[in-house]
Amino acid sequence: MPLVPSYIENLENYVPGKPIEEVQRELGIKNIDKLASNENPIGPSPKAIEKIKKSINKLHRYPDASGYNLRNKLAEAFKIKMNNVILGAGSEGIMSTIIRTFLMDNDEMISAKNSFIGFRVLANASGKKVHWIPMKNYRYNLKSIVKKINDQTKIIYIANPDNPMGTYITKKEFDAFYSDIPQRVLIILDEAYFEYAQSNKDYPNSMHYKYDNVITLRTFSKVYGLAGLRIGYGFAHDKLINNLMKVKEPFEPSSIAMEAGIAAMDDNEFLDKTLILNKIGYELLELELSKLKIETIPSATNFITTVWPSKENAKDIVDALLHKGVIVRNLSPFGWPNCIRMSIGTKKQNNRLISELKTIVNL
Repeated sequence: MPLVPSYIENLENYVPGKPIEEVQRELGIKNIDKLASNENPIGPSPKAIEKIKKSINKLHRYPDASGYNLRNKLAEAFKIKMNNVILGAGSEGIMSTIIRTFLMDNDEMISAKNSFIGFRVLANASGKKVHWIPMKNYRYNLKSIVKKINDQTKIIYIANPDNPMGTYITKKEFDAFYSDIPQRVLIILDEAYFEYAQSNKDYPNSMHYKYDNVITLRTFSKVYGLAGLRIGYGFAHDKLINNLMKVKEPFEPSSIAMEAGIAAMDDNEFLDKTLILNKIGYELLELELSKLKIETIPSATNFITTVWPSKENAKDIVDALLHKGVIVRNLSPFGWPNCIRMSIGTKKQNNRLISELKTIVNL
């Protein structure tokens, strides 16, 4: 008898971006800029940090399993009821709960091939059949997804904007897509980069729809700078949330994560600072990369994905930058071996990235 099911045996490990400490150990480089994991380059909200400090003396207590305070705050902020809100250890924690809650027997899933790797791991680990639809022009091919729907389809996953491409589905595209979706099919709209994308007039904020079969996922990991605390949240019809609450881990997220999330939501000054920094950084990188004749994919996020002539070329660029102390993300694990994702950093970090790239590509 096998130790694990074949779908677990054949599952590929998730390969994250290299941590700073690992590069320091391997290469002995002290001055390192990590632009690989789409983290907030200015760190967490100062209000969140202060709240964390005040919460440390309560670590011997279990978290509130209902997550009342943060769920209530999210409900007030988005003008919905608290029973429309769920919390999790990052948006991936909620994805895992969704899969465990709603998939039965011969149920199937559909998503884009080579989109967010976190969902791919969870979906493949479920043992259920998943239809992976190739992207078209680095974007979700919604028409092909619709054509793949059958009687067993239960979940469709869409990252909007997408990671690692940074592209997004427009309002017009989503409306046309949704009109073809049976009500029995659940749509997961992963809006991890919502705060960065919402300034685009044609971006479909899912909270303007509130359909009964749509589950919105968002996170405090990106714009709020709380990636290390693993805190995400979701919005959906109360019937969906009620069933998810039965299945989710009872003490997830941690008490400190929830307290930090509440404080971060009150720090509008930090939010504005982050978004302005990102806008300026994006414009700088787009301009300088174009001068270097490096192909980029238009992005509605806090990263830019670049396209290179070959996978060998992309790997060489990533390795060369790594040895200069700049960590960027080779997208081979995502299925894009000739692409490199570059997170938008501070002004100093962005300038260093461009400066190092100039020395590399002009060799």
